[in-house]
Amino acid sequence: MIGKLSDKVLKAVLETLPIEFSVVDENDKVLAWNRHGTRIFKRPEAVIGRDVHDCHPKKSVDKVETILRKMKEGTRDKARFWIDLSIGPNKEKQKVMIEYYALRDADGTYLGCLEASQNIHDIQQLSGERRLLD
Repeated sequence: MIGKLSDKVLKAVLETLPIEFSVVDENDKVLAWNRHGTRIFKRPEAVIGRDVHDCHPKKSVDKVETILRKMKEGTRDKARFWIDLSIGPNKEKQKVMIEYYALRDADGTYLGCLEASQNIHDIQQLSGERRLLD
């Protein structure tokens, strides 16, 4: 990152991003997440420090393990997938995109993983252009 942010500003940025994220360390332990009040995938604070595998449905744990293993091996840096979830105001199905990003230091050492999720329903409805201040 270029420049410096105070902890107060950094926290505001992380809570303002229109994407919810979770961070796990190099040992697959949950470190933190943002936007708890509006999260798609809510979890109790007791999850902090626990194994990330315990935070996923059983049917997807093997896939999560594969992604994290490949990130640790250095053969993968990103994984993107999307699912339909009943999360709309009337519990209608909406598209949620989930992305995993390997976190690495300047030397390429694996530090952990960033999981980012976003409801992309409204984005999918965009067409044409809308210019600044229109």
